[in-house]
Amino acid sequence: MMARILGLLLLLPLLLVLVLFGLSNRQEVALELWPFDLAWVVPLSTAMLVLAALAFLFGAAVTWASALAARRRASRYREAARVLEAELAEHRARAAKDVGPVPPVTNFPRLQRPAA
Repeated sequence: MMARILGLLLLLPLLLVLVLFGLSNRQEVALELWPFDLAWVVPLSTAMLVLAALAFLFGAAVTWASALAARRRASRYREAARVLEAELAEHRARAAKDVGPVPPVTNFPRLQRPAA
């Protein structure tokens, strides 16, 4: 609960700065890509936000791809643990069956209370 409130307290100023950035930078800029004779004329704030979103998506894709090996390894370990737990349950069941009933104890000395 406290982390959620802290997250909101950090997010609200960031959103305020983003809205102010968008309202302050309404002049149009032409974005061109060198080998092509194309231009995209948009407000500066839109261009910056689109580029930031693309950078975020690229970073998320790189992070996801770098975690693939760890997720694959964790999946193998989970399957191995499931197989080993099944084997352990089987061995325990077999050991319980092999032991059979426990014979009653005879010739066991009884403890007596000391006289008061």
